Amino acid sequence: MAKVENQKNIDFYQKKVKNRKLGGSLEFTTSRFAYQLTSVLAIFLLLWQVVMPIAQGNAPSVIMIILTAVFAVEALLQMFVMKKIEKEVTGNEGQISDATRKLGVLLIICLVTGNLFMFIAGAMLVKKEKNLEYQLTIYSFLVTVLIIFVSFINLFKEAQVETFWLGIGLYVLYALLNLVILVAVNKYTFGKKPDKKFIPFAVISILGIALGNVFLFVLGLITIGKYRNKNEEVSVEWIDIIVRLFRNYTAVIGVLLVVFFISLSIGSNLTFDYDIAISNNFAARLAEPSLKYPFGCDEYGRCVFTRLVFGARISLIIGLISTIAPIIAGGLLGAMAGYFGGKIDNGIMRVLDVFNAVPSILLAIAIIAAFGVSTINLVLALSVSSIPGYARIVRAQVLGVSNQEFVEAAKACGAKNGTIIFRHIIPNSLAPVIVQATMGIGSAVLSTSSLSYLGLGVEPHVPEWGNVLKAGSTFLETNPYIAIFPGLAIILIVLAFNFFGDGLRDALDPKLK
Repeated sequence: MAKVENQKNIDFYQKKVKNRKLGGSLEFTTSRFAYQLTSVLAIFLLLWQVVMPIAQGNAPSVIMIILTAVFAVEALLQMFVMKKIEKEVTGNEGQISDATRKLGVLLIICLVTGNLFMFIAGAMLVKKEKNLEYQLTIYSFLVTVLIIFVSFINLFKEAQVETFWLGIGLYVLYALLNLVILVAVNKYTFGKKPDKKFIPFAVISILGIALGNVFLFVLGLITIGKYRNKNEEVSVEWIDIIVRLFRNYTAVIGVLLVVFFISLSIGSNLTFDYDIAISNNFAARLAEPSLKYPFGCDEYGRCVFTRLVFGARISLIIGLISTIAPIIAGGLLGAMAGYFGGKIDNGIMRVLDVFNAVPSILLAIAIIAAFGVSTINLVLALSVSSIPGYARIVRAQVLGVSNQEFVEAAKACGAKNGTIIFRHIIPNSLAPVIVQATMGIGSAVLSTSSLSYLGLGVEPHVPEWGNVLKAGSTFLETNPYIAIFPGLAIILIVLAFNFFGDGLRDALDPKLK
């Protein structure tokens, strides 16, 4: 009996060690995630494009059969690579062989089928040493290629916007620039401090924010921050936070999706025709999904896919503004309440309690009903309903920080209250606010879509995700795709921000360093 119990303990310990090794392997983590997603996608295509048409008595599309088979083969390939990585990582040496790393080239090629997760797995497998700069460049290149792929869908329409080829050309040049920067990253950034020769590439990377590519922007800031760091033995704190964030692959996927939506929103001005999103075309009324209309058309013949592309910009802008505004207002109120205390604290918090007693969505509806339906009033409603939450977070942080020695020292030196609040207390209270803000943007997007669905948000003719979903809800029984795809887009962006927020919370937690 004792031997059996002892063997169970040994097996449990070995399993725990194995899981720790696999969890610490970026190659295995990305490979497993790619295998899972590719398998799910292959099964989804099989059921939706092959089994369902046959059950309805229709012949499935040959193209979709081939695409389903391609994803099934890719899933098997990814499973084979994943098993090899698992065997080698948990082996005696714990190192991935060069032969296995060469298989990463096959995974990278899968990008031509749109399988971005296998591309990531391949990029992380082929290179043994992977610093943060390398990962940022890979994700930046991936976002750029995805924008090009999505934009090329417009070639199946009768006509393209006048700036289409200009936009495609700019993004192709930007993709090539990404590759040049990737070469420079491999050559100049793998020391303790980046080489001076990489600084021009860092400046160019920062300019990438003009196209919404946050990955290259962060790359430029990191390399310049490392280069200006006087003491190479002491790391820069905010860079360490980003490094810890990128150890969480789920959080990285969330960031990838957010950056993709931001870049797509900016690039849509050049490669997508806004008239297709707002103009009626009754010849295409309730058209089914096709290469011409990937997500079908609504009852007015408007392309749902194009409406979602332009709607992403509106939803994200409203989400950002309605998150930043309450952070500023709630942060100031919370800082004043926590720092001064007494009657000021009691007065501010009791007023906020009144707002907090009303459900946020109901408060937003009341504000919109009072001032009318418009985008500005929607932002105002969402901002006001979020102020109490941020004020409470900042107040709790300020109550802890205001008793610290550096605050007492500032008071002893004669610093004014405003200086102490803005220069000492608020900067040291931002960590939980930043985490809450990342999740708050997703919630704001969801609230925007909910209010638009109820007819209380963005004007009905504007291609916002809630409006698109509302237009498709009438045809759920006959043409469900009109509502399914907008719903999936909302779910995807909310999940992306939640993944990002969870990862950022872990990265900022000093206990998890």
